[in-house]
Amino acid sequence: MTRRNARLSHLMAGTAASVLVAHGVQAQSQEPFELNPIHVENRDIFANAADRATSMYVSDFELERARTGDLKDVFAGVASVSVGGALPLTQKIFLNGVDMLNLGVTIDGTAQNNRAFHHVTANAIDPGLLKQVRADPTVAPADAGPYALAGSVVFETVDAADVLAPGDSFGGNLRLGYADNGETAQGALTVAGMQGGFSWLGYAKRAEGDDYESGSGDVIPGTAADLESYLGKVAYESRDGHRIELSGQRLRDSELRQFRANFGGLNGVSDDLRLYNTTRESYSLSYENTLADGVWDPKVTLGYSESDIVVPDPWDSNGLSGTWSATVQNTFNLSDADTITAGIDWQKRFGEYTSPAFGDDYEERSRNVGLFAQARLQPLDRLRLSFGGRVDRQTFEGIDGSEQTNTGVSANASATYALTDTFSVRGGASTVFGGIDIEDNYTYLPSWSYGSLEPARADNATLGFDWEVGRLTLGGEVFVTMIDDARSADENFDFRSEGFNLGATYDWDSGSARLTASQSDVTVNGDPADGYSALDFGAPLGTVIAFEIEQETGLDGLRVGGGLDLALDYDMPESADTNLDGYEVVNVFAEYIPPRHDGLTLRAEIANLFDAEYADRATYGTDFDTVTTLKEPGRTISLTAVARF
Repeated sequence: MTRRNARLSHLMAGTAASVLVAHGVQAQSQEPFELNPIHVENRDIFANAADRATSMYVSDFELERARTGDLKDVFAGVASVSVGGALPLTQKIFLNGVDMLNLGVTIDGTAQNNRAFHHVTANAIDPGLLKQVRADPTVAPADAGPYALAGSVVFETVDAADVLAPGDSFGGNLRLGYADNGETAQGALTVAGMQGGFSWLGYAKRAEGDDYESGSGDVIPGTAADLESYLGKVAYESRDGHRIELSGQRLRDSELRQFRANFGGLNGVSDDLRLYNTTRESYSLSYENTLADGVWDPKVTLGYSESDIVVPDPWDSNGLSGTWSATVQNTFNLSDADTITAGIDWQKRFGEYTSPAFGDDYEERSRNVGLFAQARLQPLDRLRLSFGGRVDRQTFEGIDGSEQTNTGVSANASATYALTDTFSVRGGASTVFGGIDIEDNYTYLPSWSYGSLEPARADNATLGFDWEVGRLTLGGEVFVTMIDDARSADENFDFRSEGFNLGATYDWDSGSARLTASQSDVTVNGDPADGYSALDFGAPLGTVIAFEIEQETGLDGLRVGGGLDLALDYDMPESADTNLDGYEVVNVFAEYIPPRHDGLTLRAEIANLFDAEYADRATYGTDFDTVTTLKEPGRTISLTAVARF
C-alpha cells in the first residue's frame, strides 16, 4: 500500500465512521470505508503517530452534511471545538478554549491565520470545498510550522479523485439548499475531470438570503446571507508518483452588517448597518512523490493567503493582511512504523491599514525562517513515541519602522502506551517560541512604542486515556496551555487555558451515538478572564456538552438522527457584568438516498427545534450587559438536494 492510499485509519468502522474522532476516542481500524458514491482517501500519513493521539478528524459523512452549512456545522457535536459568531463572516473557532489565531493553520499546506479586524473572523472557510479536517489540540509537532503556540488545524480541499467515480474521466455534483429562517437559498456546482496523469476541478457556490430571526422571533439586522465561494485545482501525477498540484480559492462576503459585525450594539443602543466587503483568498503550489516509501520522500509547498476587509463607511477603512509561505521537507521512512521528517520553512507576514479619508497608512511586517525535525517511532509493539524540535529566527517590523530580531527554540514530545489490548494512556508536552505576532490592523495607532515588546512563548501539556469496551469507546484528557508575553497592542500579558475533555462513542449494527463534554477556564495575568481581556487568545467557555445520534430506519436509504448542544451556567469574574446562562438546543434530521438512484441525496433538517433564544458560548459579548450579543438563529427548517453525475 502506498502512502497516498493509507486510508482513514482513525475513523471508526461501520456506522461509527460517521462521527468525528475526538477527545481521545480513537479507532484502530485500518480499513477504508465507502460513503456511496464518494470514496475519500486520508492524506495524513502519520495518522497512527503518538502526536496524533489527541487529534480530531472530521469524517466524510460529517463533512458531507456540513457542505451547505458553515464551520459550526463542520464541528457539530464536538464539545472541545466551539464556534461562535452566528455568521460565516464573524465565526471564530476556539479549540480547548484557545482562539485559533494562536494555532498553526493551513489550507492545502498554505499557512493561514491572517490577522483581521477583531469584529470578523480571520479563518472564514467554505465547508463545501473541504475533503478533510484535522485538529491537533494543545501540542503540535515541529513540522506543523511556526506560530503553532497551542496546536494546529489542517484543512484539505477536494481533489478530482474525490469527486469522480472509479473509471470516469468526467463528473461532478450539484447541491441545492433552502432554509426558511432568513429565506436563504444556495447552490454549489462541482465539476472535475481526469485524463492520463492530468486532473482538474472547479467549484463555485452562491448563497443569498434575508436577515434571520432569533429564537424569540426578533429579526436580527445585518445577518442576511450574501456569499460567493470558488475553488480551482489542477494537478499532474506521473506513473512514478511525482505529483504537482496548483490550487486557488476565494471567498467573498459583501453585505450590510452591524456596525460591529460580531455584535449588535452598545449600551442598549442598536448599531446602524454598514457595508462589510470581505474577501479571503488562498493559493498553493506543491510537489510530492505519492509512491515514495524510502529515505528519499521529499515534499515542497509554496503558498500565499490573505484577508481583505474593506469598510467604506464612515472612514473608508481598508485592512489587508497576508502570509507568504514555503516549506521544503523530506521524510526518512526508516520502516513501516518509524519515520523522521526534517526540513526548512519560511513565512513572511504583513498587516496594513489605510484610510484615505484621514490619510492614515500603517503597516507591520514579520519574517520567519525555521529549521525543524520530527521523529515518529514505535520502539515496542505497545509504545509509540513522537518528539521533535525547531529553531526559528524572526524579524519583526513595527508601524514606526523599528525592527526586532529574535531567535527561539521549540521542542515537543508525545507518547502512547497500550497497557492492555483495549486500554491505553497517552500524554504530551511542548514549549513553543511564538515570536512577536502581527496585530489586528484595524487597531494600529501611531503612538505605539515597540521597545518593551517581548516574543511570546507557550508551554503546553496534556495527559489522557483511551478505552474500548466492546462497541463502547471512551476517552479523555486534561490539558493546559500557558502563553507568556502574549501581545496586546504594544504590551505583553500572560494567558492560560486549562481544563478537560471527555468523549464516548457507541455504535450498533444500524446506528451510532456520541457524547462529548469539555470544560475550560481561561485566565489573564493569573486572574479569571472575561471575553474582552482574553480577546484574540481565548474565551470563557466553561462547560459545554454535545450529544449526537443517528439511526437507519429499516427503509432502504433512509437515515434519521439528531443532536443536543448544551452549555452549563458559568460564573464570571467581577470584571464582567453578568454570569453566563446555560442553554439547550435540539437539532433533528432525516436523510434519504433512493436505492435506485444512489447518485441523489435528499436531506431535511430542523435546527433549534424548540426555538431556544441563545448566543453560542463562544460568541463575544455574552458576559457584558452593555453589549447586544449576536443571537443564533431560531427554529430553522432546511432542505438540501445533492445530485451526482
